[in-house]
Amino acid sequence: MSTTDRLSTLAGQFSGDTSGDRFGDPDAQPWDSWLLAAVLALVGFGLVMLYSASAVMSAEKFGDPMFLVLSQAQKVGVGVVGLFVALRVDYRWYQRLVYPILGITILMLVLVLIPGIGKIQNGAQRWFSIGGASFQPGEVAKVVSLIFLSYSLNKKIGTMKKFSVAFVPHIVVIGLLVGLLMLQPDFGTSVILMLMMGLLLFVSGARIIYLGGFAVTGAVLAYFAITSREYRMKRVMAFLDPFEYRSGIGYQISESLISIGSGGFTGRGLGNGTGNLGYVPELWSDFIATIIAEELGLLGMIFLVSLFIVIVWRGTLIAFRATDDFGRYLAFGLTSLIGIQATANLCVVTGLLPNKGLTLPFVSFGGSSMILSLCSIGILLNISKNAPDEWELNREERLARRSEKRWSRKKQRILSRRKDLRD
Repeated sequence: MSTTDRLSTLAGQFSGDTSGDRFGDPDAQPWDSWLLAAVLALVGFGLVMLYSASAVMSAEKFGDPMFLVLSQAQKVGVGVVGLFVALRVDYRWYQRLVYPILGITILMLVLVLIPGIGKIQNGAQRWFSIGGASFQPGEVAKVVSLIFLSYSLNKKIGTMKKFSVAFVPHIVVIGLLVGLLMLQPDFGTSVILMLMMGLLLFVSGARIIYLGGFAVTGAVLAYFAITSREYRMKRVMAFLDPFEYRSGIGYQISESLISIGSGGFTGRGLGNGTGNLGYVPELWSDFIATIIAEELGLLGMIFLVSLFIVIVWRGTLIAFRATDDFGRYLAFGLTSLIGIQATANLCVVTGLLPNKGLTLPFVSFGGSSMILSLCSIGILLNISKNAPDEWELNREERLARRSEKRWSRKKQRILSRRKDLRD
């Protein structure tokens, strides 16, 4: 039994499926219902907490306490449509269209930097404004980078020990995306892209010594990126001692810690938090976990983290059970992206990491993140179907028919020549 077969068998036992031969049967398991249920529960939970976090601000600024919730609900609707579209599209088409998709993504990252096209907000030029709605191409770059890496690593199986194969092409492409993101600037997304690249190179079999060099180089570049901007250094100082800088750059994180601490085990009760009165800036966005901890306490945070654990668990099983290496890499990458971003966000909120401006997937207010996250789940669900590649099967069938016709014509020519020789 091969390593992949053993992993698939273990994954089936861990998920409760002991039928073994049902892994590749799309009728037996259309898609992973556990994953979909966890995501929908997280989205619903996020809408409830978004109302609690934003009702006061929405009433004061927009005259409607439901304003942000209704806006987010519309984006959830678009994301759910995207999820079911992605569920219906065979994920193997992404590797066939990888270069056009990559080219469009690079073009968007260039266009968003052009004055008058890209929208500036909070000192960063990261958004397109379309019909009053904002769209962030950096979120697209996360998913597209994983598609490219999965496609490239799938092609290079067996040759990943070579530096020129394992690193050079990936550093060129991901480095270009990171460079464009840093011009916005978007340091958080840049770090995520580099982490995902290193993680996928690791699981694909790249040499540890190369990965070590990559990690050291990345750390050095991150150091220079942080020290080159005063506001990034201030964030680091606020991370090291938030209460020392409470009146300035450390205000958000210090108030977040106070709100979290006041929640205790069971919380103050839904709607009874004080962070939503304006004490914690951007409470409905990057710091929405703060209101969860304050109003629902440790129990609420356990519920939140448990849903993310279910998503990572099911996504990892999907990667193990994938029928091809491209699907395996893509499933692992998408699952890791969600897990890493959720972990980073919760660490920022609790003061374990400097503020990076990363949203909490499926929960924070934000259209681009919500839509792309739900589309990523749709891709994962499609991979979980493990259906045969109909396009490839039809292609092989066509090639077989052509080969049979060629052989038939060749056979007729040989028989004809033999007949002529006898005559």
